[in-house]
Amino acid sequence: MISEACSSCCSNMQLPRCRERAELCPQCFSLVSLPASLRGMWDRTVSIGSAGKTFSVTGWKVGWTVGPNRLLQHIRTVHQNSVYHCATAAQEVVAQGFQREFEHYGKPDSYFVQLPKEMQQKRDQLVQSLVAVGMKPIVPEGTYFLVADISEFKSDVPDVPNSDEPYDSRFAKWMVKNKGLAAIPLSAFYCGPHKNNYNSFIRFCFAKEEATLKAADDILQKWKLEKTTP
Repeated sequence: MISEACSSCCSNMQLPRCRERAELCPQCFSLVSLPASLRGMWDRTVSIGSAGKTFSVTGWKVGWTVGPNRLLQHIRTVHQNSVYHCATAAQEVVAQGFQREFEHYGKPDSYFVQLPKEMQQKRDQLVQSLVAVGMKPIVPEGTYFLVADISEFKSDVPDVPNSDEPYDSRFAKWMVKNKGLAAIPLSAFYCGPHKNNYNSFIRFCFAKEEATLKAADDILQKWKLEKTTP
């Protein structure tokens, strides 16, 4: 379908692959991370990678592009005239990382094998904690983030007279102040006219240290007891 759509309108695909190794669903891995391998798509696809996301080293600002030369030659021209400094040491480390993975790819000690398993465990841990307190998480098949429905908590959050602040934003502030737990209101990602269409959801990140996830679980378990205790 993707290949046919691009071919029919003579389009190319630019594919950011910032979280290409964060897919937690083996069934969807190849389609999500490797569209260039689809029939007829190699000549139309430029895959863009980020070491900061792929190797969990946010801030390194090292990336790469993979694709046919007829497309990459134009990217090289733009890159040559817009980037004046590269982190050489970081580039060397990333190259060494790829070399190691080339030798271990598919084996139990491969980083790309271990990372999805670790993220899936963290995701499932956070899901259980959120369900315990009454939130309704939407379980993702990839990424490091998890969105939860907070519709059931409206009675806990006081209304603010003459305020058009979305409910999820008020809830996030209330939760930080009263429970010591932080999340991002989903309405923050939308412009004014659409904020209230998605104001019953908040976003958590589960790419955290075990101690952080444990602290969050302790807060949520305490919150659960508070809700069930008369």
